[in-house]
Amino acid sequence: MKNIRIISLLFISLFSIQVCLSMTTPVEMRLLSPDKQIVLQLEVGSDLSWTLVQAGETIISPSNISLLLADGTILGKDAKIKSTQRTTINSTIKAVNYRKQEIADNYNQMTITFKGDYGLIFRAYNDGVAYRFFSTKKDGIVIADEQANFNFKTDHKGWVPYTRDPREGDKFQTPFEIIYDQTNISQFRIDSLAILPLLVDLGNQKKALLMETDLEDYPGMYLNLNKQTKQGFVGVFPKSPLNERVGGYENLNYWVSKRADFIAKTSKAREFPWRVVFISKNDKELADNDMVQRLAAPSRIADTSWIKPGKVAWDWWNNWNISHVDFRAGINTQTYKYYIDFASEYGVEYVVLDEGWYKGRDILTSSDEIDLKTILDYAKSKNVGIILWSAWHDLDIVKEKAFAKYAAMGVKGFKVDFFDRDDQKSMRSCYDIAQLAAQHKMLLDYHGMKPSGIQKTWPNVVNFEGVKGMENVKWAHDNMPPYDVTLPFIRMMAGPMDYTPGAMRNATKENFQPSNSMPMSQGTRVHQMAMYVVFEAPLQMLCDNPTAYRKEAECTRFMVKVPTVTDRTVVLDAKVSEYIVTARSKNDNWYVGALTNWDARTLTVDLSFLPEGKYKAEIFSDGINADRDATDFKREEKILTNKDKIVINLATAGGWAARFEKQ
Repeated sequence: MKNIRIISLLFISLFSIQVCLSMTTPVEMRLLSPDKQIVLQLEVGSDLSWTLVQAGETIISPSNISLLLADGTILGKDAKIKSTQRTTINSTIKAVNYRKQEIADNYNQMTITFKGDYGLIFRAYNDGVAYRFFSTKKDGIVIADEQANFNFKTDHKGWVPYTRDPREGDKFQTPFEIIYDQTNISQFRIDSLAILPLLVDLGNQKKALLMETDLEDYPGMYLNLNKQTKQGFVGVFPKSPLNERVGGYENLNYWVSKRADFIAKTSKAREFPWRVVFISKNDKELADNDMVQRLAAPSRIADTSWIKPGKVAWDWWNNWNISHVDFRAGINTQTYKYYIDFASEYGVEYVVLDEGWYKGRDILTSSDEIDLKTILDYAKSKNVGIILWSAWHDLDIVKEKAFAKYAAMGVKGFKVDFFDRDDQKSMRSCYDIAQLAAQHKMLLDYHGMKPSGIQKTWPNVVNFEGVKGMENVKWAHDNMPPYDVTLPFIRMMAGPMDYTPGAMRNATKENFQPSNSMPMSQGTRVHQMAMYVVFEAPLQMLCDNPTAYRKEAECTRFMVKVPTVTDRTVVLDAKVSEYIVTARSKNDNWYVGALTNWDARTLTVDLSFLPEGKYKAEIFSDGINADRDATDFKREEKILTNKDKIVINLATAGGWAARFEKQ
């Protein structure tokens, strides 16, 4: 009997040890891309850790992820799998106001639900992966922090957009206008953070782009160096604002003066933003990335036919400096009639009334020099739409009244400026404003804000700044041409950008100087013209003044003809930070633009992308003396087919632009 008890106790002990081991042994789960070249592996144990392998090469080494709740609970710690569901999708997305009409959406998905009312969704595409947390807690949760790691196998070089212009000493208050630093991951600045997207060079032409999307009612993610591995990044998130105050340039900002001890608070079950790694085999593929459009929430506007993209005659950059008129140019009714006349004459869809049109901080009252009704009536008679500028805070506090009033008057939209934040409150606000604007059928152009998927969910948001565009040459000496040929591979992959090209005063590196009143561009005239093809912007500005454009009618008419949304886009040739050649089509016509950095170069444009038939080509190229006088250009016309190849010569900081009209 005694021996039986000993044997029984020994059996129970061994069983307990076995159960204990089975409970702590990690569970490995794998998800393959449709072409089976990408393997996403999740390890569920004491922590949640994911790994990414592409074509047998480890891209992301084991990287922990979790959500830390305010009550101390860690969603992802000692996780217990409740259920798993796998699906395969192979469909097509009909895009709205995008650089192509249709987007292939082919992926494998794994949804894991854990005990504790939360879960993870992983997706594997042929060109990258994405994951997101979700919570099924009906009463909501308070998230103190999120753990997001991106550990690389080696110390790769990256293009890092540091938050080098913080407002009020707060790294999370920034205009998102950033020049890229090319540096190894381990050399990441200890006193800064990086914004997304961020590009990593994997070698052998392969690159990885770190992104996020579907950023609704949740703060944006910044990156810092993983100080343990020094070969990867950790996510950092702005805390939720507690106290705010008006401040900054002419009191146009709304600063956070005190933050809470949590990043987000939810009131119901919900999904959280996608964390994305896009992988390209070459730079042409990198510049044609549709991840944001694939992953962002579908459009919430049933009928989008009223959303009209187009060009905008812009006043602020050129400082209202029209000439050869018999009135004093400035922020007044006569000046805006002049801009409207120009827009009507050249087929420009909109005119924007920028900073200064309303009185003080009262967006509901126009300045004494502006007769808004007269301007709107005159614009309507000329078939030109009017867009109004506003600081975010000025609009937000009276948004219901403002949209109702100005929609009734015939205003087509708002350019909303000085967000300069992406904490939970500001992100919730930009969605709320978009919904309200859509109810009044009004367009939005967000400044001080980077795109993160809202442009698909609310397609009346037709552009974003979050880019160091043409405005910066008014006061700074930044190195713009290399930046111009870096943006299409990084920043533009998050969404459209209000870079505001079109300068008619063009300067070489030696002759350039900042000027607020009479600004100029770095690089050639055709460099500016080609931006209208290369840069994605459904609402695209013409930054210079109507007087200058009328003097340069050939260039102006070409820029105006370039469509702001297209049926198809093909990147013909590209190398990050060096050059890019892009072709876009609208109906039967094609448009090609080429940009280079400060290096002059010769490229060959193969026209095999054109359908069969003959095309009349209007071609603008850098003039033979463009290296001395950056305004120098050559215009020519040719009849070409898809059997032809064109050798193009780009001057230093030069460009090349062409329109192919089907005959």
